Amino acid sequence: MSTGDRLRVAIVGLGIGMAHAAAYVALRDRFVVRAVSDPDDARVAAVTGWLRDLTVLSFDEVCAADDIDVVDLCTPPYLHLAQIEQALRSGKHVVCEKPLVASLADLDRVAALSEATGRRVMPVFQYRYGAGLQRLKAAVAAGVTGRAYTASVEVGWRRGPEYYAAPWRGTWDGEFGGVLTTHAVHHLDMVMEVLGPMASVSAQVATRVNDVEDEDCAAAVLTTADGALVSLVATLGSVEEISRNRFCFEHLSAESHTGPYDHATEPWHFCPTAETSERFAAVEAPSVRDGFAGQFEGLHAALVDGAPLPVDLDDARRAIEVVTACYASAAAQRLVLLPLEPDDPAYRGVRP
Repeated sequence: MSTGDRLRVAIVGLGIGMAHAAAYVALRDRFVVRAVSDPDDARVAAVTGWLRDLTVLSFDEVCAADDIDVVDLCTPPYLHLAQIEQALRSGKHVVCEKPLVASLADLDRVAALSEATGRRVMPVFQYRYGAGLQRLKAAVAAGVTGRAYTASVEVGWRRGPEYYAAPWRGTWDGEFGGVLTTHAVHHLDMVMEVLGPMASVSAQVATRVNDVEDEDCAAAVLTTADGALVSLVATLGSVEEISRNRFCFEHLSAESHTGPYDHATEPWHFCPTAETSERFAAVEAPSVRDGFAGQFEGLHAALVDGAPLPVDLDDARRAIEVVTACYASAAAQRLVLLPLEPDDPAYRGVRP
């Protein structure tokens, strides 16, 4: 472990990895970015301009380095499995962007290797870290909300030719799916953070916006274990970009604002019943940083103090499972029940 409990990080991939770097800098008392790796010289030049004492390495050199504690993978999804395995075997902890891997089978393979090596893997679900969502979670935990009735998820983002210029984007082999896998999964994770895992899925997918292999429009109806209903509508063709999560409980309704990429943060609109309002006002939500910094704060506590990971492989399994079930439902035109067991054909992945 690093001197003074500052964890030494190597960031591999400087697309979304630039946002990761900014979060580590915000937590400079806990992390230091020692190295970066990216084949794009312009990206490397951009980050080396504001991060000091930085080494530029290949991925193999990152894994071989003895002054790196955490390898942060922000690479294309098709590289994740092999890179996670190499980093774990080299004795490094791993942070990895979504989608973590292509299937539940691959996820279980990663989990087995993590246990065997004693190194930990943290998937990235930074949308959990916002004061609005945290306040709702605290209200549920305090028993203020009562039973959940419904939740709705709306993802209206816009992606066009510039986004798909990267050759792996828009392909099943490259990113394991479209709007569900790489965009709406954040919003579904937010729902499951509040309501728990899903029990059934009925979904439709379509490619209507872009000339790509994977879907850019999706709609689904899901149920929770206790019968609450969840609806999802997602597209990458919205002229006005928005995100919205809305929850209806027995004693409270809650709705996010519609900022497309920060809607877990305040302001949220909460409407308790008259009988519940005082109890809701007394709920104390944990104070967390927004976004990546909030999640990485928990990572430091996990690796230095032995706390649970803020996001773990069970969370990745839950996300991969529900997205897989959406594709399986759309392909077979049927309701899919969860969990998906290892003898289910979808366990090893599904392509519509």
